[in-house]
Amino acid sequence: MKITSPAFGHEGSIPPQYTCDGENRHVPLDFDAVPAEAKSLVLIAEDIDVPVEIEPSGIFDHWVVFNIPPKTPGAKEVDAVMPGTYGANSAGQTAYIGPCPPEGEHRYYFRLYALDTQLALKKGVKKPEILEAMEGHVIAKAELMGRYERQSKS
Repeated sequence: MKITSPAFGHEGSIPPQYTCDGENRHVPLDFDAVPAEAKSLVLIAEDIDVPVEIEPSGIFDHWVVFNIPPKTPGAKEVDAVMPGTYGANSAGQTAYIGPCPPEGEHRYYFRLYALDTQLALKKGVKKPEILEAMEGHVIAKAELMGRYERQSKS
């Protein structure tokens, strides 16, 4: 299974239009080679470089979507929302929040999981509940990492 973006390559720079410095639109993504036996997909986008003073775990969840239909080809830029059920991001919203690092360059991981089941969870659940429900059901995983550093406003 593979997750890519037409906007940036793996370990490349995320364009500003997908961040708080731009239009804050969700990053376009392509999903390839999803296993035929998959019953659902989970997408988690997170910043792993958050200062512990801001987020004690050091991770900020930007986009959490589960029960995505396995035939979904990805998230096109023109789509308003990703099909599936939105979990809560770290701001408590059921939406995408673009990269907005407080300082320096941060790494943003877009992780796609193929599951052998659908998750019996409600909209707005937090990532730990989703990860717990996924245990023993992940049949494939793919990852894309992008970087973003805010430009000075001088």
